[in-house]
Amino acid sequence: MTVAHPKFAYEKGLHQLGNGAYAWLQPDGGWGWSNSGLIVDDDQALVVDTLFDVPLTRDMLAAYADATKAAKNINMVVNTHHNGDHCNGNCCCPDAKIIAHRATAEHMALEPPTLVQGFLDMAPEMGELGKYVTSCFGPFDFKSVDQKIPDTLFDEDTTIHVGGKEVHLLHVGPAHTPGDTLVHVPADRTVYTGDILFIGGHPILWEGPVQNWIDACEKIQAMDVETIVPGHGPITTKQGVEEVRQYLLTIRNEARLRFEAGMSYQEAAMDIALGVFDDWGDRERIVVNCATLYREFGAEHEPEIAELFAGMAAYAAARPQER
Repeated sequence: MTVAHPKFAYEKGLHQLGNGAYAWLQPDGGWGWSNSGLIVDDDQALVVDTLFDVPLTRDMLAAYADATKAAKNINMVVNTHHNGDHCNGNCCCPDAKIIAHRATAEHMALEPPTLVQGFLDMAPEMGELGKYVTSCFGPFDFKSVDQKIPDTLFDEDTTIHVGGKEVHLLHVGPAHTPGDTLVHVPADRTVYTGDILFIGGHPILWEGPVQNWIDACEKIQAMDVETIVPGHGPITTKQGVEEVRQYLLTIRNEARLRFEAGMSYQEAAMDIALGVFDDWGDRERIVVNCATLYREFGAEHEPEIAELFAGMAAYAAARPQER
């Protein structure tokens, strides 16, 4: 059950959306394999999200430059949130203004690429957890990254311009992360959603509250847009947005029942039948989702990141999934 846009194949690389709008897709859309966007008008070009490391970002920027003369000199980058697979490549755009919500910049500074590299360096001594961490992050070159924090920050919804195009930056966090931002281009009838949308993969609720995420889905559904570029997965339609909204509603309801029954968040994650969402990738993320929802419900225990990854590793081992 994955709703891809009928006009666009889910293939790696550049996709021309029309009217100076582009997307860069990275199947299979799992851990670290994020999407990016390019907005062009006149001689100006804005990149929506860079990638997880320098080699990946350089390849993407070269393709953008081949596609349109304006992208040979990127004027602006917008980071939709602070996760490294959406901003580690900022250093590949040395002359660009880097724009983000203030919460994105603050959390980016707290989670440098060296943090993930540290986990990978320790992985051989961490048993099954180490194998899981390596499966998620091993393909990427974090040592290539010279972290570049956004230099132009906003606190409220704001509008910027790429040539004559208005680009609306809409803060919808905290949800997936504190700074989640939608990038809406009315002239292109396109919205770049960052990780408010995982299409064909389980969303991961790092921050919450989940209602903000549900509200963000509804905000997208109310837009006059034809093309929706998610943070991960294929280009989609409003039906794809609805599937994510239904996932969030379902998981919240199922987690609440188990919280009230006295189960731990780990027990809840193992107990919830995923049903129509079972074939989505990275289903072990339900462990994090249950932990975050339990915090919303009033649970006293707030697990650290190592405990959450250990929980996901255990879930993945117990319920292996073909990709």
